[in-house]
Amino acid sequence: MAELTVVERELELSLVLSPGHTIEVPTVFRYLPSDPYAVHVTFHVGSPSPVTWTFSRELLVEGVFRPCGHGDVRVWPAKAGTRGVVCMALTSPDGEALLEAPSSPVAAWLERTLRVVPPGTEQERLCIDEGIAGLLAPAALDELRAGDPRPGLDEAPDQNAGA
Repeated sequence: MAELTVVERELELSLVLSPGHTIEVPTVFRYLPSDPYAVHVTFHVGSPSPVTWTFSRELLVEGVFRPCGHGDVRVWPAKAGTRGVVCMALTSPDGEALLEAPSSPVAAWLERTLRVVPPGTEQERLCIDEGIAGLLAPAALDELRAGDPRPGLDEAPDQNAGA
């Protein structure tokens, strides 16, 4: 089931440095039907390479409505002045970041991902049976070994061979 639809949305998120002090961070939200349980959020933070976080789509969906998550990724709705935002707290060994994303565009992007792969149908996209069949199929090297006329380690070579 090859699905070429990639759902992307570019947004400016606010990196909260302290109360009332933020900087804008260009961000790309990406959803790939081939990775149906995950969302990929790439932050362009002015370094030579962007930083990408991957976490559960379900976590982000729930976080639009109520606080959720624990550990490395926590998400919750809030107000920034008069506008609704989705807060994301990200923690890694390199540090912590609190980001605010505008609620409406995030919710609209999530809705698009849910239309592409409805909740409860994610497993159908994983092709688990094909993956297992590929793992269990004999490899070309195994087939070569099966037909190898050379003696195995437990067999003595024929002394008359080649004479």
